[in-house]
Amino acid sequence: MPNRWLLEFNLRLEKINHMLIQCTKKLLDQLKIKPDLEKQETPLFSWHANLITIDRRKTIVLMNDSSRYTIVLYGLKAKDFKHLNELIIDAIRQTLLDELVKPEIVERFLECSPEIVYTKTKDRTMVARLNKACDNVWFNGEKLNLDQIIQSAVSRNVSTLLVGDKSGNYACPNELMYRDLKTFSKESIFSCKAVVFKVTLGLKNHNVWRRVIVPIETSFKQLHDILQIVFGWQDSHLHDFCVFNGKKPVANLVCSDDAFDYPSDTPMIMETDRKLSDFIPKYSRIKYIYDFGDNWEHYIELEKIEENYAKNYPVCLDGDGTTPPEDVGGEAGYDAFLSAIADPAHPDHEEIIKWGGMQGYTPFNLERINRMLRRSL
Repeated sequence: MPNRWLLEFNLRLEKINHMLIQCTKKLLDQLKIKPDLEKQETPLFSWHANLITIDRRKTIVLMNDSSRYTIVLYGLKAKDFKHLNELIIDAIRQTLLDELVKPEIVERFLECSPEIVYTKTKDRTMVARLNKACDNVWFNGEKLNLDQIIQSAVSRNVSTLLVGDKSGNYACPNELMYRDLKTFSKESIFSCKAVVFKVTLGLKNHNVWRRVIVPIETSFKQLHDILQIVFGWQDSHLHDFCVFNGKKPVANLVCSDDAFDYPSDTPMIMETDRKLSDFIPKYSRIKYIYDFGDNWEHYIELEKIEENYAKNYPVCLDGDGTTPPEDVGGEAGYDAFLSAIADPAHPDHEEIIKWGGMQGYTPFNLERINRMLRRSL
C-alpha cells in the first residue's frame, strides 16, 4: 500500500498546471510585477527565489520547496529578465539532463507545470533555507562559468551539500529530488551509456590500478575529479589528458589557459569543452598525467561499454595498490619513502610516517572511495 505522503502527492499532482516561483521582495522589485496571492503551492513544482550579486553580476538562486534542490542563473542582464520564464524552464531542463535524468521524465515534469506564476515568499523557515542556498552558491562563486547564464555544474554541486530540518535530520537535496522524481514518474529516473575503464598508475616496481565505470557524458574535467578520488590524490598540481589512436596522440586536453603558451603538434583543447563521448569508443586509450614535477602517468584503457547504466555517478569496481603520497619525488622518491617507513632504525622514520599521513597516504579502500564518489560528484 502506498504511504500517506505518496497518496497526497498523487492527489496534488492531478491538480497541478503551474510552477510557483516564490520571490523575495528584492527579486519582485527587479521584475516589477505584482505577486499572485491566490495560487496554491505543491512543493515539487514550487520554488523559492532570490536575487543576489556575485562579482557584480546579478544572480538568481532557485530552491525547490520539496527537496531544496538548487538552480542557479548567473550574469543576468536587463534583457534576460524579460525572458525569465523561458530561462527558468531551460535551467531546470538543462540541470536535470546534466544530472542524467531520463529526457522523457524531465519533459513530463515540465509539462505538468506549463505556466509560471510569481508570488511572495511563504514563511521565515523557507526564507532561511533559501538564504542558506544563496550562501552555498556564493561560496562556490569561483566555479561559476562567466560565459553561461545557466550554471548547471554549480547547481548540481550546491545540491550535494547536506541540509538539515527542524527535527535535526540531514539529507542531500539532490538525493531528495531524485526521490521525488522517482515518485512522480513511478520508474527509475536514470539510464545512460557508461564506460568501464581500467586505470593503471605507471610505476615500474609497484602495481597500482583502479577499475571504474563512468557515464559516457562525463566531461574530462569531471574525469580528472574522479581520478583524483579513486587514486587518493589531493588535486594540488596541474594535469592533462592525451587521447591516442593506437600509439598516435590525437588530442591533448588541458586544465589551464596557460597550457596554450606551449603549443605542440597535438591539438590542444580545454578539458571543460569535451566529454568522453567525443572520443569514446572511437579511441580506447587515454593517458592522464598528474603533477608535471613527479610526473604521475595514468594509463586508461577502455574495457567495456555499458548501454543501460542505472546510475548518474561513477563507481569504483575494483582496484589494488596504495597510491604514493603527494610530492614524494616520483617513483624513486616513493621507493625511498617506503624504505624509511619500513625501517624503524631509519633516522627519519617517525617524521616520514607523520609526513605521509599529512599527505593522505592511506591503503586502498574501495568502500571509502565509492562513498566519496557518491558525495563529491
